[in-house]
Amino acid sequence: MKKNIGKADQVIRVLVAIAIGVLYFMNLISGTIAIVLLVLAGIFIVTSIVGICPLYLPFGLSTCKKKE
Repeated sequence: MKKNIGKADQVIRVLVAIAIGVLYFMNLISGTIAIVLLVLAGIFIVTSIVGICPLYLPFGLSTCKKKE
């Protein structure tokens, strides 16, 4: 598969995941919302490492710089 996540998008995803983790470990979020956000954070980490966002594919989106 062709990568569709650019460097800026990867950094933002990792920073959001870290922020969610910090909120969880400081007990600022709990319960169902914490579980949902932690799953989302995990998805952000995985997609930023792999470089492919499955939600971008059906819409033809890409945050990668175009090579000319």
